Amino acid sequence: MPTWKQPLLLLTGVGISNLGAWVYFIALNLIVLEMTQSPFAVSVLYMLVPLAALCANFWSGTVIDRTDTRRLMLLLDALRAVVVFSLAFIDSLALIYVLVFLLNIASSVFESASLVYMTKLVPSGDRQRFNAMKNFVQSAGFILGPAIAGLLFMIGSPTLAIQLNALALLVSVGILALLPTLHTAREEVEVFNVRMIIEDWKTVVRFASTKRYVTLVYSLFCVMTIFMSGLDSLEASFATQVLDFSESRYGFLVSVAGAGIIAGSIINATFSTRMTLPFLISFGAIMTPVGYLIFAFSESFVVASVGFFLLTFALSFANTGFLSFYQNNVPTDLMGRFSGVISVAESVLIIGLTFGIGLLAEFVGIRSTYVAFSLAFLLVGLVTVRVVLERSKRGLYEPVVIEENVS
Repeated sequence: MPTWKQPLLLLTGVGISNLGAWVYFIALNLIVLEMTQSPFAVSVLYMLVPLAALCANFWSGTVIDRTDTRRLMLLLDALRAVVVFSLAFIDSLALIYVLVFLLNIASSVFESASLVYMTKLVPSGDRQRFNAMKNFVQSAGFILGPAIAGLLFMIGSPTLAIQLNALALLVSVGILALLPTLHTAREEVEVFNVRMIIEDWKTVVRFASTKRYVTLVYSLFCVMTIFMSGLDSLEASFATQVLDFSESRYGFLVSVAGAGIIAGSIINATFSTRMTLPFLISFGAIMTPVGYLIFAFSESFVVASVGFFLLTFALSFANTGFLSFYQNNVPTDLMGRFSGVISVAESVLIIGLTFGIGLLAEFVGIRSTYVAFSLAFLLVGLVTVRVVLERSKRGLYEPVVIEENVS
């Protein structure tokens, strides 16, 4: 258990930060809606998330792979605390958008930096269980965040919720400060510039060309993420307009989804030594789109709940499997740049697919569009299973021996 002291501290710090993000975002939605009385003004907040990620991923990997990730995480959490706290006192919609955009950039860089840090901190033999626990913490935030936000709204206001979230981020800073520094400083101090970013992209391309299987598997997971983002954009419309669910019933459906990912994460953490990465990836890649298909063809609340539970339950297996595979096969000193380059393409495709799905739903119909893209998602899952199982049968699925200091 002593070896788990620092990973558990990291999970606690990241978990508090994640929980606070849910509280802040829900509160900010209400503040913007009250200011403008415009649903579109609220939807802009959601569009800022992938746009900020797209802007950050161009350069963030270059910074992350060359700096002390623990110190970077501390700085970003402190910066986010200041920005979040200031949002409670701003009444200019344009300024709110600017600060939220900057906040989302900081959150995107923090997420990438925390992935690199946790890969260095957690031994390879413990990563599968740690990733399952990380899924549990994130899903707990998904369920508890809105509940805590609602409680704060009852006893106070959205402004109070935002101020308390700033405090939570400072608590996260205090917890992360207890963790060790795992960074080895380079002998030469490099000046950050555009040329450095270009060279880093070339380095990633060279790595991807030599580690084609690793790149293929990670890319397939990114494609799965793209499909999920696009389908999720229709989720509320499908539930309320096609299935004619009330808002309260839809809210309960979301809670069922949260329960699914929590259940899957607990099973993954409990039986991590008995489940191989090929099984985790294959089960998640197939059963997640099956869950979407069950929801797509549902006519009742019970069937829709089964679909929701299954897709998030299976997603916890996919997340644990793909993340563990990624950590085992990509050097930590290249990890920020590698994920950043892939994420740029992922963000562009998410924005494009979400826009396309929205247009098709408008002209073709919500259910037809949802079914068609769920079937396409299932096809991606089948391809993923074939790729993974063929590699596994050839005995080539063990983690590679990673050499650091990739140029």
